[in-house]
Amino acid sequence: MKPSFDKKKEKDVPNSDEIIYGRNSVIEALKSDTPMNKILISEAGGGSISVITALAHEKSVVFTKVTKEKIEELSGTKNHQGVMAYISVAQYYDVDDILKKAEDAGENPFIIILDEVQDAHNLGAIIRSADAVGAHGVIIPKRRAASLTGVVAKTSAGAVSHVMVARVSNIPNTIDDLKQKGVWISGTDLTGETCFYDADFKAPLGLVIGSEGHGMGRLVREKCDFVLTIPMKGAVSSLNASVAAGVVMYEVFRQRNGK
Repeated sequence: MKPSFDKKKEKDVPNSDEIIYGRNSVIEALKSDTPMNKILISEAGGGSISVITALAHEKSVVFTKVTKEKIEELSGTKNHQGVMAYISVAQYYDVDDILKKAEDAGENPFIIILDEVQDAHNLGAIIRSADAVGAHGVIIPKRRAASLTGVVAKTSAGAVSHVMVARVSNIPNTIDDLKQKGVWISGTDLTGETCFYDADFKAPLGLVIGSEGHGMGRLVREKCDFVLTIPMKGAVSSLNASVAAGVVMYEVFRQRNGK
């Protein structure tokens, strides 16, 4: 059965502008490996719902239980059969795909790691900057973070089609894996001990950008090899997450390209 698509306004569905609903539609989308950000389920387990949850586990797709009224509100229909899925606008990759891209290019890895950046416009802007400076990929968490939606695609000016984005279950564990593979992890924070333009970015690098308002989580910060700060002179004490990311990314670009 062909999935039913329903375009929604950004104000109605803040995390996506394209959804599918209905049990058969979601099952077929999962079987065909359609990239998904999240599935909403309102019905109890059993029957085709059990098939959906099993496939979601198999495909590592996040699913959440909500009321059927919530799905009706978001889908704009009563014919949702208790299931709705947010569709990703681009494919998600594995972290190893990003590392291989760097290896194939004969370059030290340069990876942007986002610790619960939740604003879609920030994610889109960061992906756009990552493409501009030649970063090999971006890593985002599956939960409590922006995902690849239409808003992100538009803000990135199409860069989502060119930048590998990996979606992982646990950022601290992913950092541990990267460190074991020789990648140095650099965090960014107002209280960082190293000014970003005094750091050496030529080695394999994972650059961590914290969430809006809260910055890096405690465990993520503890796993960083060093923490950078961006000096500021004005009255406002911090930069927007995407702006801070862009500032540091271009210093990495400058050092690596002899500018």
